Amino acid sequence: MDFNAIENLMKQMNQSDLTLLEIQSEGMHILMQKNGAEPIVKVALEAQETMVTLPKEIINEVKSAHKAAHKSEIITEIKPEISNYKEITSPIVGTFYEAIAPDKPILAKVGDKVKKGQPLCIIEAMKLMNEIESEYDGEIIEVLAKNDQMIEYGQPLFKIVPNC
Repeated sequence: MDFNAIENLMKQMNQSDLTLLEIQSEGMHILMQKNGAEPIVKVALEAQETMVTLPKEIINEVKSAHKAAHKSEIITEIKPEISNYKEITSPIVGTFYEAIAPDKPILAKVGDKVKKGQPLCIIEAMKLMNEIESEYDGEIIEVLAKNDQMIEYGQPLFKIVPNC
């Protein structure tokens, strides 16, 4: 999908009563939202390690076009879908913790390179603290649980792209 197609979508959305539009197509994810505020355009292409933002001139053109049409907030994100990831799931029921202790650093976050056997989180079950370790060498692309969240057996906790 090129810039003109995205711009066309934004114009059509502004002319409709829709307040939220989400499209997944051609390996891209586009999310547009109107909130009645000053237009904000966030367009990003996210690869495994880098984030590329469209040139400021293009973003300013889109802002100007939408400012003239309607007072609205437009948020557009474009992300290629990553399909070669592996999920780390919970082997037990308990409470998810992202660090060993509240005053300690987070064990694993998005973008971290991890090694097989490296602790990723703690799950407390029956007053026992269980370290959940990475099953792969790779990079974390998504953390699926929140700190202090109740976790079920088999619930996905992390998405990791394994090193080839």
